[in-house]
Amino acid sequence: MIKNREAVRSLERAFLRKEKPEFSKNMRLVEALYKEAVVLGAFPLRDKLSGLDIDIKIARAINSVSKTP
Repeated sequence: MIKNREAVRSLERAFLRKEKPEFSKNMRLVEALYKEAVVLGAFPLRDKLSGLDIDIKIARAINSVSKTP
């Protein structure tokens, strides 16, 4: 059992700061996630325009609030 969670979190943050990003490793991870999404049926989308109407409504709401008179 972890008694000092903040100490563990600071060690994890320090480790992550030292770790250099690897492009090939990241690409393998993205490809694996995509393959999993395909197996689960999330990709490819059956209807490419599904959800577009909701996105348009959200964009209109944001634009109406952010416009200055």
